[in-house]
Formats: sequence, structure tokens, C-alpha cells
Amino acid sequence: MNASARLTTLTRVGFAARGLLYIVIAVVVLRTGRAEDTSGALATLGEGGGQVLLAVMAAGLFAYGLWRLSDAAVDIERHGSDREGVMERLGAAASGVVHLLLGWQAIRLMRGAASAGDGTQQGAEAALQLPGGATIVVIAGAVLFAVGAFQIVKAVKGTFLKNLEPQIARQPWARWSGRAGYAARGVVFIISSYFLLRAGLQEQAGEAGGTAQALGWLTSPWDVLVAVGLLAFGLFSLIEARFRILHNVPVGGAVRRAAGLR
Repeated sequence: MNASARLTTLTRVGFAARGLLYIVIAVVVLRTGRAEDTSGALATLGEGGGQVLLAVMAAGLFAYGLWRLSDAAVDIERHGSDREGVMERLGAAASGVVHLLLGWQAIRLMRGAASAGDGTQQGAEAALQLPGGATIVVIAGAVLFAVGAFQIVKAVKGTFLKNLEPQIARQPWARWSGRAGYAARGVVFIISSYFLLRAGLQEQAGEAGGTAQALGWLTSPWDVLVAVGLLAFGLFSLIEARFRILHNVPVGGAVRRAAGLR
């Protein structure tokens, strides 16, 4: 098995890891009413599954992050250059960074490093310390809003089905789990974008917030409805882990080009 095939296989593990994280987030909300984010869900899985599960999660999240960044860079999923394709690639870039950070957090958890604080707030705080930091945070909020809106558009149009094997894409359980999942994820992203925009405009990192803050901001019954949607997204991610059509990242070609530049 060459490097491209190995990365593709591990990317499927990454889809499954992403699915488990969203399932944990949803179950925590539905069972306890407590809002959780992906970092907290990762810590919860580590407590329940131990070092082996964290190691598998880390490998999958790293591979998924690299695959998403490769998609953003060289369009391996063939999104095209129109507005929809550009939005897909922007979303892929953001998703790639987030999942690489989650993979690193899994390694830190394996090493016993404590995970504290909200990642979105920490990121906003770091950005605000840079020259023009408030503008950077506002731009990040605007991009997140656009990505969230695009998730809802995908839910309505069902365009996510084109990435599944045809016989699975025709199944109602695949279609409706994806629609509910992308819609709920879009809502969370849009609420989080509002928090980021507010943090940038007020230059207060404490105003930023991610998934946990977005779920906590929602009142009943909307928090439950969105949690059910996130559960559906987790299940759809498991479907993708098995049945998504994945194009190999041209790892070998990239290595040969890099060697040729020396």
C-alpha cells in the first residue's frame, strides 16, 4: 500500500473519529443538558476508551486534517472554481486546521496534559495580540458565518450525497441524516460566528465561543433539536467513513516535485 492509499485509509478513520465526537456532544446535551464542544468530547472518549482509542483518534484526525488541507490546496475532490467550489475549499481549509489541532490535543491527552479553556476563545485571544488582530477576528467570524450558511444550503440541496457511493446516496437514511446533520452544524457555525464577530468588534476574546457556547446559548427546545441534528451528523460521518468516495491525495507526486526543487 503506497503513501496515498495509506492516507486515504486513515482519512476514513478520521471520518469515524469526527462522527464519534459529534455523537458524544449530542448525547451529553440530550442526557444531561450540559453543552460540550469537540475538545471536551475528545477528553470524554479518552476517559472511556483509554490510550488505544486516543491513539486511533489522533491518527485518524491527523489524516483527515491533512486530507482536507490537500483538498483546499489542490482540489482533490474536484469542487471547481465557481463560487460553490471556492466555499467548499475554504471550508476544507478551516476543517483541516481544526482537525489537526484536535489530533494534537489527542496526543496531549495521551501524555497526560490537561485540556483547559475554550479553544475558540484562546484563538481569539492570540489573534487580538497581533497587529490588526481585531480585524483578523472579524474576518474569521465573517468566514465562519459564510461556511455555516453554506452548510445549510448543502442540507437543503442535498449536494453532500454526490460524495457517497450511488447505491448508498439513494437511501433515505443517508439523505435525511445528512440533511439534519448539515443543518444543525450550520446553525452552530452561524451562532459561533456571531460570537467571533462580537469578540472582534469589542476586542474582547471572552466574547468568542465555539460549539459548547453556541449550544448553551440556545433555549429549549432549540438546543435539543440542534443536538438531535448533531447526533444525525455524527451518524452521517460514520456512513461517510465507510461509503464516501475518496480521491487519493497525490503524496508521491508532491514528494517527487519537492525533491526536484532541491
